[in-house]
Amino acid sequence: MQYHTLIRNASIIDGSNRPAYPADVAIFNGRIEAIGDLRDAHADEVIDAAGRVLAPGFIDVHTHDDTVVIRQPQMLPKLSQGVTTVIVGNCGISASPVSLRGDPPDPMNLLGTAAAFVYPRFRDYRAAVEAAHPSVNVAALVGHTALRSNHLDNLLRTATAQEISAMRGQLRESLEDGALGLSTGLAYASAFSASTDEVQQLAEELGACGAVYTTHLRSEFEPVLEAMDEAFQIGRHARSPVIISHLKCAGAGNWGRSPQLLAALEQAAKTHPVGCDCYPYAASSSTLDLKQVTDAHRITITWSTPHPQVSGRDLLDIAGEWHVPLLEAARRLQPAGAVYYGMDEADVRRILAHPLSMIGSDGLPEDPFPHPRLWGAFPRVLGHFSRDVGLFPLHTAVHKMTGLSAARFGLQARGEIRQGYWADLVLFDPLLVRDVADFSDPQRSAVGIDGVWVNGVRSYVDGRANGRREGRFLAREGDLRGGFSV
Repeated sequence: MQYHTLIRNASIIDGSNRPAYPADVAIFNGRIEAIGDLRDAHADEVIDAAGRVLAPGFIDVHTHDDTVVIRQPQMLPKLSQGVTTVIVGNCGISASPVSLRGDPPDPMNLLGTAAAFVYPRFRDYRAAVEAAHPSVNVAALVGHTALRSNHLDNLLRTATAQEISAMRGQLRESLEDGALGLSTGLAYASAFSASTDEVQQLAEELGACGAVYTTHLRSEFEPVLEAMDEAFQIGRHARSPVIISHLKCAGAGNWGRSPQLLAALEQAAKTHPVGCDCYPYAASSSTLDLKQVTDAHRITITWSTPHPQVSGRDLLDIAGEWHVPLLEAARRLQPAGAVYYGMDEADVRRILAHPLSMIGSDGLPEDPFPHPRLWGAFPRVLGHFSRDVGLFPLHTAVHKMTGLSAARFGLQARGEIRQGYWADLVLFDPLLVRDVADFSDPQRSAVGIDGVWVNGVRSYVDGRANGRREGRFLAREGDLRGGFSV
């Protein structure tokens, strides 16, 4: 037969956590049609991949790309890294289902202004993604804070029984329309007052269909183990898999505790499906939180509504220029965003290397001066941590961003190079691939990414997007509880 695309002489890393092997791969009608010695095959397009690795397209399991996939569907920050699927709706904040009564509350403002929230039902958001034809696939969680903003007149309290019932109804409808599950951001003021019982009652909707519960823990600082226990309690109550978002030891007083956190994760995994995602940097980024203002580590302002000119500057320098204490400077800057250099590299490496962890960028595309993870997270794992540091072999690095991720989120026929699977693929040079974006110049494409295919269509060629956008909305398919074995 005549294939659409034939990739010859590749070193295949198939996403299953097995070492590379040499083979050719043929694509037909968007799917992987054949793998092996295809020297006699013919195709419309033939690519010689000698010296290159062909891997499944990377799955960014932790994004805040909810509205940008519609407004900027070329998705260059992700496509240029080899990302072919993004999971949106993390940390309790989602673009749908949302009906705002004013400006979006913190941290929902990370997704844009009120004008970006025009999806009162999950199916409205799904239809908008499909109409936008983004260059990457999109799967979505429903945010707890988004639901609270729809039904509570005051986010600084727990919900009433009537409000919980209304939120459950919206969550149930969203799950029926293809949502992956529920996310929470219990550390943020807009959800911190929610009781464990409120979240447990909402999460009951997940158990009926095997949907997933993901959580930005109530604390990533000193009470982090207690926060993890709460997450596991919610998951067990709901009979729902648990994914802890961007697991970390935040704050200088917390450094060195990663063995404790990972031991707690392992213990929970013995009796319940649990996992975590993480990003490969020792700095976090979010809205500017007065509770996190400190002189113990550096804080860089990424955006400020009242003072946009300070984007990219350190809070300490701004406070010095204004002749005010750090906390007062932070108050004057709000609403604002920040990068916090509040983690220890050894903790980052331990969590990154653990078999229960996946890779997620947690990039913030609305930031005018974003954390470099938006453009560099996945090549950083491949180049810096796998090749240069030797933290894990390349096939394990790929597994953490492909096969493991697809299994956890139930992305059917994706995440591995297998016959019949969708041809989401990335071709890269294992000797050259690396992140270029850094904290001083964060909006730069990675090097060493030679080609990216989304649903069988090559959308990124030799360092450039070609304008072809073949991403799809990926609805939840079936029970997600089966994807959590280590």
